[in-house]
Amino acid sequence: MEEQSIVPVGFDTSILAGSVTASSRKMYERDFKSYLSYAVTPDMAIQSSTFARWRTHLANNTTLSPNTINRMMSAVKKMMKEAETQGYIPKGTYEDFKRVDGVKVGSMKERKKEHSRTYISPESMRMLTSLPDTLTLVGVRDRALLHTLASSGLRVNELATLKKHRVFYSDGGYHARIMGKNDLEFRDAPLSKEAYEAIQDWLKVRSVDSEYIFTAYSGHGEDRLSSEHLSTVSLWRIVRAYAAELGLEHIKVHDFRRFVGTQLAKKNPHAAQKALGHKDISTTFNNYVLSDLEAGITDNLY
Repeated sequence: MEEQSIVPVGFDTSILAGSVTASSRKMYERDFKSYLSYAVTPDMAIQSSTFARWRTHLANNTTLSPNTINRMMSAVKKMMKEAETQGYIPKGTYEDFKRVDGVKVGSMKERKKEHSRTYISPESMRMLTSLPDTLTLVGVRDRALLHTLASSGLRVNELATLKKHRVFYSDGGYHARIMGKNDLEFRDAPLSKEAYEAIQDWLKVRSVDSEYIFTAYSGHGEDRLSSEHLSTVSLWRIVRAYAAELGLEHIKVHDFRRFVGTQLAKKNPHAAQKALGHKDISTTFNNYVLSDLEAGITDNLY
């Protein structure tokens, strides 16, 4: 089946208001639109058989990884669950969608992204945070940005929207107060003294007043500083540019979060869990403890 224009089904991601964060809602919107563009009519869009064929289409006719396909399917299921609860679709529709299994990761392992996890050593991180030219405004901002990423473990959207009044000193250290994508209330992420001081240096020299720390430029030239926060795409480009300058390939913003989690987990997994805001420590172990086995690790076990 070829992709068609998006069909109207009588509801959209606004039905998720109050149940997911704004950043998560954008992801649901993108994935749900992808599904609707595959469906031919509104009636077909709410049929689980169409949903199953969409899964097959994604597996056969795209290069998406199995994890991405399963995430997209979960987004559609969430939409159907809320739509049924709110009376937009017949009862029983969600159960039909729920019975459609996702793709098997093992059967599509060749599609898993080779560089989904890129390790950054402490030495490389130190060099990376030293690259920005602090004789320029952009360099002062980027130095603060990189130090914040390297010491806080913030997600890209959390960093982009970080506000001045949510960076503070307490209990002998600095913190960034954030509302993560899975958080029900604000939590305090760690922040190094070096990052805090770099942030203050940036706030002292920038020429615009804004509640956001990491503000963007509306065009070329340092006189075009905006009061709007950096976009997540801009953050990605900034990180990739400095990484490329250092010769580090495939670096992503999330690799900074993984760096913080991995370094903390080596010392104290529970500290890593708290710093990253994981509800379950298994998430910390599964995603952030990436160190290789030490030679002779099984010596003297008995």
